[in-house]
Amino acid sequence: MQVILIEDVDNLGQRNELVQVKSGYARNYLIPRKLAVEGSPSNLKQMNEKMKVKEKKDAAMLEEVNKVIETLKASPIKLSAKTGTSGKIFGSITPLQIARAIRDQKGYEIDRKRISLVDEVKELGTYKAAIDLGKNHHVEIEFEVVGEEATI
Repeated sequence: MQVILIEDVDNLGQRNELVQVKSGYARNYLIPRKLAVEGSPSNLKQMNEKMKVKEKKDAAMLEEVNKVIETLKASPIKLSAKTGTSGKIFGSITPLQIARAIRDQKGYEIDRKRISLVDEVKELGTYKAAIDLGKNHHVEIEFEVVGEEATI
């Protein structure tokens, strides 16, 4: 019997996949647990329509991700930090500060958990940060740390 999987099933297949199983397994396990539906022509047509809509949505998302990547790579982000006379920063730059700077300077809201620093930032200068935009889309951006004198 052919069934269309609604959910991922271990050792059987992925979601929206058409698989061949024994009829008892389909009737007694997969269909009652809402893991699959019968592979009838109308269900196959519905699955194909869902896949077309998903492909269009993925293409639109990919276009948006590429636009974000271009914007982030266009120019370095500037962060200001309080420094001493030697040029060392009080504390260090964190992903949260980078996320706020991206929001303020580029207009994109990026979760701080998706930003990872390549090097530890303890001095003024130019550094790199890696951003995971999801679905194997990564971008490495540059940011510049400029100092503001601390007054005591």
